[in-house]
Amino acid sequence: QVRLVESGGGLVQAGGSLRLSCTASITSRIIGTIDAMGWYRQAPGKQRELVATISIGGITNHADSVKGRFTISRDNAKNTVYLEMNSLKPEDTARYYCNADGVKYTNGFDLRTSTSGFWGQGTQVTVSS
Repeated sequence: QVRLVESGGGLVQAGGSLRLSCTASITSRIIGTIDAMGWYRQAPGKQRELVATISIGGITNHADSVKGRFTISRDNAKNTVYLEMNSLKPEDTARYYCNADGVKYTNGFDLRTSTSGFWGQGTQVTVSS
C-alpha cells in the first residue's frame, strides 16, 4: 500500500505564503518512480478540484485559479512533491490532498506499477481576510 503524507498546512492571513510537502512511501517495498503527482483541494460543500499536477519529467499544469500564485515542483529522488503557495486568498481555504499516479515499485524481483492512484489524508489550509 502506497502512503502519502502531507505537511505544511496552517492558518495564514490573506497575501501570505505557505509551502506544502508530500512524501510517498510503500510498506515493505521500495518505490522506483512515480509517473505523476499532484495537489487537489476540497472546501466544505464543494467538489474536490485540481490545483496542479507534475509529471516525472517536470511538465506542470496549474489550475487557472492559481496560475501565477502557486507553483508545483517535485524531487524524484525523495518521492516528494511540493506546492509553493503565494498571495493566498480566502478562497484558497480548503483541505489540500496529495495524489500519486503510476507508482512503480519493486517486490524484490520485478518492477511493478500500481493499477490505481493514491491519496493522502490531506492538510488544512485556512486563509483569513
